[in-house]
Amino acid sequence: MSTRFLGEGNLGADAEFKEFAHDSAAPSRLLRMTVYFDNPVPKSDGFEDKGGFWAPVELWHADAERWCHLFRTGMRVLVDGRMVRDDWRDQDDNARVTFKVRAKRIGILPFRIADVSLIPRDPAGS
Repeated sequence: MSTRFLGEGNLGADAEFKEFAHDSAAPSRLLRMTVYFDNPVPKSDGFEDKGGFWAPVELWHADAERWCHLFRTGMRVLVDGRMVRDDWRDQDDNARVTFKVRAKRIGILPFRIADVSLIPRDPAGS
């Protein structure tokens, strides 16, 4: 079961890259990160976080290895995807449930970014 998710938050740690080999096909590539999705509520002296939560975020994509160097601790991101339920058992064989976000896309928001470098465009237009 899953449900649509769109949230803005901060990375709790640098992104982690994983690769899973298949017999004859190209390997699957995973970018895994933990994001704190906050809920800032205006107050007279600024903002107060009400109801924020941490969630694991997974992005499966062929470019995950290249992108893992972009996502750093504290960075503000916008995550679009699906919230999915993950049933598993711990080391003592107790049933556990985790909700995670399976992202379709993750955007970097321009807070606390000092510099952006772009790859030159291919003259062929791709």
